[in-house]
Amino acid sequence: MLTFILRRLGAIALVLLVASFIVYTLTAITADPLQELRASNSPNREEQIQNRIELLRLDLPIVVRYFMWLGGAAKCLIGQCDLGVAFSRSNQEVTDALASAASATIQLVTAATIVAIIFGLTIGIITALRQYSGFDYTVTFLTFIVYSLPIFWVAVLLKEYGAIRFNEFLANPVVTVPAILITGLVWGIILMAIIGGSWRRRLITFAAAFVVSGGLLAFLGLTGWFSDPSIGIVGVIITGVGAAVGITALSTGLANRRTLYAALIVVGIWAALYYPIQYLFFYVPTGWMLLLTALAAIGIGIGVGVLIGGDGKKEAARTAAIVSFITFFVIVVDRVMLVYTDYVDRIPQSGVIATIGSSTPGLQGDMWFEILDGFAHLVLPTIALALVSIAAYTRYSRSSLLEVMNQDYVRTARAKGLNERTVVMRHAMRNALIPIATIIAFDIGALIGGAVITETIFAWKGMGALFVDGLNAGDVNLVMGFFLVTGVLAVVFNLIADLLYSALDPRIRVS
Repeated sequence: MLTFILRRLGAIALVLLVASFIVYTLTAITADPLQELRASNSPNREEQIQNRIELLRLDLPIVVRYFMWLGGAAKCLIGQCDLGVAFSRSNQEVTDALASAASATIQLVTAATIVAIIFGLTIGIITALRQYSGFDYTVTFLTFIVYSLPIFWVAVLLKEYGAIRFNEFLANPVVTVPAILITGLVWGIILMAIIGGSWRRRLITFAAAFVVSGGLLAFLGLTGWFSDPSIGIVGVIITGVGAAVGITALSTGLANRRTLYAALIVVGIWAALYYPIQYLFFYVPTGWMLLLTALAAIGIGIGVGVLIGGDGKKEAARTAAIVSFITFFVIVVDRVMLVYTDYVDRIPQSGVIATIGSSTPGLQGDMWFEILDGFAHLVLPTIALALVSIAAYTRYSRSSLLEVMNQDYVRTARAKGLNERTVVMRHAMRNALIPIATIIAFDIGALIGGAVITETIFAWKGMGALFVDGLNAGDVNLVMGFFLVTGVLAVVFNLIADLLYSALDPRIRVS
């Protein structure tokens, strides 16, 4: 393994060296950093031109300038990056410009990737298991439509219906009877199609989903939840129990009582800690506190799973840790909701869901305000990026799982008497994820490069905007800074995908 990694790192260094030379040379040949100054009517134009020539060392040959840049970039290995200055950004250090742009893009990409993976894989698995059903045909039709839609059109629709119209509803949250009926009807049809079965079973599913979803929306409207949202300890317990049952059903099956009891005990622990932890949230609102508490949540789940799991300690610990983290996450969301009304009073009149930028300028508040404000600005561009990825992951996961389900070892597992959950989750899914791992790894590397159109529409100052600004201004240092980040991440994620192969498929050995 170590030999393979070192060999790949050597190949990566060679690829980056050659690619960086080509990009630097092409950019330097085609760009003219002095074009703006030559068109200027300033009385000290010649002095400004000379200063920029000295600043960017334009009097030296391109090859010499490249190796000077490469020497500064090599210092990144010891934590002392020197990538020059970006004259298009008032002589700002390129490292500073990259830091702000990369943080915004990574925030956006992380959220979009998590959403896309969860929903894409889930929908893909369900459509594969319900092959040639009405649900499968409907999802296939919708995914092809979403995948073919231009991203700028999707972004405009999200701005109109996901921000403007929804903000109008939040300003006067009145839940009408047609809205209740439509919500119940939609969820009834979706769940009926997913669960399937006989017509009697489908009608029962439709009726239950219609009543629960429509009744919940009516309840939220009558209690004024949209004006002052909260989850509360009751909501935390209900969500935790649902997560415990769902995760256990997928992980080991509900017949494994020890794993189920471990997950439920974890939910009980967090219910008991709900009020004490509020003091921690109120008096120590820091990111480190949140990170350490999240790690503690995972540790609590592992500890309970080991103590309760018996012979299946590994499965119980894994399931309890996931349930513990989900329950803790719900408690954090509940704490963020407490500042909602105060946040609405402080933001401009444009509405809760923001349409431009990554944060509200001049907003004063603690960490919880920043989290809520970040979510308000993150939701639309995240959905815009995630929609296309969800469509792709759905199709790839469906086809991959269908291919694996026809293999001999899957038929053998069924012949041995294993239940369908074990066959799908433990035998089929692991190998079906191999091509998905490749796609996700490349997708993340590409997205970190910056979704230029999405960032432009939502005024999100990320890596895509940085690259466009540098290219338009002929700023070689800025373009090369962009290349350094995106190029390194692209090859690193390619390496991660190779390593994931050996983790997912025991037949593959990296040597």
